[in-house]
Amino acid sequence: METITREDTPKTPYVKLDGEKGVVEIKGRSIPENSVEFYKPLIDWIDEYGNVPKDNTEINIQLEYFNTSSSKCILDIFKKLELLFKKGFKVQVNWYYEEDDEDMFEAGEDYQSIINLPFRMIEMEE
Repeated sequence: METITREDTPKTPYVKLDGEKGVVEIKGRSIPENSVEFYKPLIDWIDEYGNVPKDNTEINIQLEYFNTSSSKCILDIFKKLELLFKKGFKVQVNWYYEEDDEDMFEAGEDYQSIINLPFRMIEMEE
């Protein structure tokens, strides 16, 4: 499974999809002009990864801001990974937020209540 890395831009997050290690990382700001277009290759990769997953998959989300259309795409990613979890694979979501960022904390809580995945909220000091 190939590793995909996308560097961040002012409107899109840094993304690393590492099939060898079973790690998905999304960091930064997610306000692309077209979220579906930006996230479709990521979701397709996760579909492919689902055919040959590692025993343990870790998702690290560290966003400073994301728009509504990005939130739907992120939920789609979580739903794909939830399928792996339901098949018996270990999946861990690590949701990072800055200590004074209530919006990102609440967004993490919202995802946690929607999806059935082990979800860890990790506060970061600024």
